[in-house]
Amino acid sequence: MNKLFSVPLKGGNVTDVFNVDSIDELCAYLESVRADKLYVFDTNTAQILPSLPARSIVLPSGEKEKRWASIDRILSRALSLGMARDSIFVAIGGGVILDMTAFAASVYMRGSRCILVPTTLLSAVDATLGGKTGIDYGDAKNIVGTFYPAESVLIAPDTLSTLSDREFRCGLGEVIKHAFLSEDRRLYQFLSDNKDRILKRDKGVVSEMIKLSLEVKIHYITLDPEEKKGIRSCLNLGHTFGHALEAMKGYGISHGEGVAWGMARAFEAGAAIGITPISYRDECIALIKSYGFDTDYKICASEMSRFMDAIGKDKKKKGGAVRFVLMEENGKPCLLPLENDTVKYAVSND
Repeated sequence: MNKLFSVPLKGGNVTDVFNVDSIDELCAYLESVRADKLYVFDTNTAQILPSLPARSIVLPSGEKEKRWASIDRILSRALSLGMARDSIFVAIGGGVILDMTAFAASVYMRGSRCILVPTTLLSAVDATLGGKTGIDYGDAKNIVGTFYPAESVLIAPDTLSTLSDREFRCGLGEVIKHAFLSEDRRLYQFLSDNKDRILKRDKGVVSEMIKLSLEVKIHYITLDPEEKKGIRSCLNLGHTFGHALEAMKGYGISHGEGVAWGMARAFEAGAAIGITPISYRDECIALIKSYGFDTDYKICASEMSRFMDAIGKDKKKKGGAVRFVLMEENGKPCLLPLENDTVKYAVSND
């Protein structure tokens, strides 16, 4: 087990990020932390550890469970166990479990300790670091939440071996996003040079990819810990388009698939208004496609009204206007509002 990063975040807090070599090492570390703990799993991750801890709760899996009712169950379990402010909420799962557990920890006794153990590639590179917590409300994604950094993030690449190809690829959507946002092209080149080994889940290659991806995210979140300067918001490349598609489809597509499609739409929109060079748009969309993502789906006329309604509910509004992350070139994102006609063109090419 080795420390990858110590990341300074909101209010002087620091999140330590560790790479864990095996499940046995993960168990040994968690047992060594001397505090009362509540382990939070979902039905997909309850088998990750050799045995289910007595002080645990298992929630149903899926985005549709990311609601107040699940938070209530976590808090009720914590209260029944007599947990205190110095007790630890340990989340073991994907982004839904990590977001909900950290949110519950942030409000239990006005803030308890939290350790996150991502078990998907998506959560390892996206949901664990930066302190964002939250739940969905109504039909708006992540609209209720807090900034509450975990004290530790434990990344165990062995947990990724259980993922389906689709779930693993879901995480690659966020990794590719970081490659575009990087000030250098190391991650971009790494993805180009190692595609076959990444898709085969070579443990060493995947571990290095996660590290490179997190370095990009750390750059943005340390400059703007609470997303107040417009810097951290650039990590939402592809998300405004992608979240709207996810909501419109009733979350029948994965977050990574939505983000990959949304990035392609952002490149199309940027090119349409002259922000994104055509050659760069084509190069980036080609990289997304090379990892098996469908970037060609078009919003048809019968879907457009619902899609635009979903866009309008995006939480990244400023002054009442939704701002989209567009790319001038690698490592140079910008936040701009778009005319409705440009949005419609980018998602339908009509």
